[in-house]
Amino acid sequence: MNDFSEYGGLTKQFEELQANQPVPPKQALQELKASTNDGREKASEKEMATLGPQVVIQDFQIPARDGYSIEARTYRSKSAPTDGSLPLFIHLHGGGFLFGTLSSEDANCSRVAINAPVVVLNVNYRHSPEHTYPTAWNDTEDAFEWAYTNAKTLGANSQQVIIGGISAGSWLTSSLVQARHRSRTPSTDSIVGHILMIPPSVHHANSEGLIKHLKSPEVSSYVQNENAPILSKARIDLFNNLVFPEVPTELRANPGNASAEQVKGLPPAVFGIAGADPLRDQGLLYAQLLASNGVPTNVHVYKGLPHGFRRFGAQLQEASTAWDETITGAFVGS
Repeated sequence: MNDFSEYGGLTKQFEELQANQPVPPKQALQELKASTNDGREKASEKEMATLGPQVVIQDFQIPARDGYSIEARTYRSKSAPTDGSLPLFIHLHGGGFLFGTLSSEDANCSRVAINAPVVVLNVNYRHSPEHTYPTAWNDTEDAFEWAYTNAKTLGANSQQVIIGGISAGSWLTSSLVQARHRSRTPSTDSIVGHILMIPPSVHHANSEGLIKHLKSPEVSSYVQNENAPILSKARIDLFNNLVFPEVPTELRANPGNASAEQVKGLPPAVFGIAGADPLRDQGLLYAQLLASNGVPTNVHVYKGLPHGFRRFGAQLQEASTAWDETITGAFVGS
C-alpha cells in the first residue's frame, strides 16, 4: 500500500513567496475567466519579446467534427531544419478546462521549440462553461488526427508524435493516448511518447479506485493538500462541476481508472508531479500503473510545491526547470 505524504508540506521558499502575494479579489465566473486569461496572455507576451525572434510561428484552423474551427498555432526554431524530419509535439494547455487561449501559450510553446528538436503544435480546445464534456476531448482527438494527416504541411514527421499536457491538458493527453491505443488506427503507432505535467486522471467522484491503493484515506493528497495554494480541493470541484454537468463513468473521462490490460503497450510517459498538490496521488498512482505494466515511465516529483508552481518563474528555482526537465525526458529516444 502507498503513502506519498512525504512529498507534501510547502517548502520554506514557497511559503515566503506566497506570503508576499496579494489576496486575489472575489470575482464572478466570467470575470475570473477573462482576468485570468488576460494575465496569462500579458505574461506570455512579455516573454515573447525575447523568445519571439527565435521562432517561426504560423496559425491554422483545424476542422472539428461538429463544424467548429479549432484554433491552432505552430512554432519552429529558426535554427531548426525545415525538411520535415523533426518530431511533432502537440501541446495541450492547463487551466481546469476553464482558462487558456492560443496566445497565452506562446511563451511555453516557443521555449519547447527552441530547446527541443521539435515542431510544436499549440491546440486551443474549447472551454467550459460554454462547452462541456466531451467537447474538449473531441477537439483534441480531431486535432491529433488532423496533425497526423497534415504533418508534412506542418513541417514535421508524422511517425514521431509526442503529446504533452499541463493539468487539464494532461488529462486530455492521457485520454487521447489511451483512445488511440484502443482504436489501433494507422495514426496509433505515430505516438512515440506522452508528457503528463501536474496531471489529474479521474473525475473527483470516481477516485475511489485510486484511493484504495493508498495506505489509508487519511494520507491521501486530497486530505493533506485540501487547502493548498493555487489549486485547492474546492477549486478542483469547481472546475470538474463546470466541465462535467453529470459525473462521467466512462474510461474516456477517467483514464486513471484503466486496467492493467488497457495500459499495456502505451507509449513511454514522463510525469511532472507537485508534492503539495491535491492531484498528487492521481499522478503517482497512474504512473505506478503504467510502470508496473511495462510502459517506460519517468517520474519527476517536486516535493513541497503546489499545483501550478511554474507560474513563479525565476522566483522559484524548480519553476524555471520543471517543464524543461520533463520535456527533455520525453524526447530521449524519440
